[in-house]
Amino acid sequence: MAPGMSLYSVNAILILSSEDGSRIFTKYYIPPHVAASAAGQTTPSSQNPYPDQKSQIAFEKGLLQKTAKQTGDILLYDNHIVLYKMESDVAIYVVGSQDENEILLYNVLLALRDSLHLLFRQSVDKRTIIENYDLVSLAIDEIVDAGIVLETDPSIIVQRCSKAPAQDVSLSRIDPFTEQGVNNLAQIGKAKILEWMR
Repeated sequence: MAPGMSLYSVNAILILSSEDGSRIFTKYYIPPHVAASAAGQTTPSSQNPYPDQKSQIAFEKGLLQKTAKQTGDILLYDNHIVLYKMESDVAIYVVGSQDENEILLYNVLLALRDSLHLLFRQSVDKRTIIENYDLVSLAIDEIVDAGIVLETDPSIIVQRCSKAPAQDVSLSRIDPFTEQGVNNLAQIGKAKILEWMR
């Protein structure tokens, strides 16, 4: 594997107010093996470059100032690849290491933006994000977990975020050693498969 190749592709996902730079949603990811080794090592590459809120806010303010002047949606900032989209009064950022695959990070950014559009069925703005903070958190957790990209299909992400929890079937009433019990289990399995296929 090349030195820059890793499952842990995303360093941070940020949603900031484009008006004043205030935080709406921020999540920084540290690979678990790096966090464990950072305790015993002092090399800068093995440590989180933004270990506290003060350094994170400084990074975010500088990033917002830099992107306010840009017309594209990708830049190299503070030794990180940053992909971003401006939506109404918010800026959505996906941050990765400088040797990360830009296309993968761009797909994460598009998945987040498109998922929010599908979830809210209206414009993605600061007020809507704050009012639906739980759905935003769920969507981001469905896309990225601990820095690992899990899903980039917005329709699947929205389905997982907005689906009501299925009622658990009480298996204690089914006796698996009778013919009726086997038939009941088969019906439950068939129903679950059909639900999954839909």
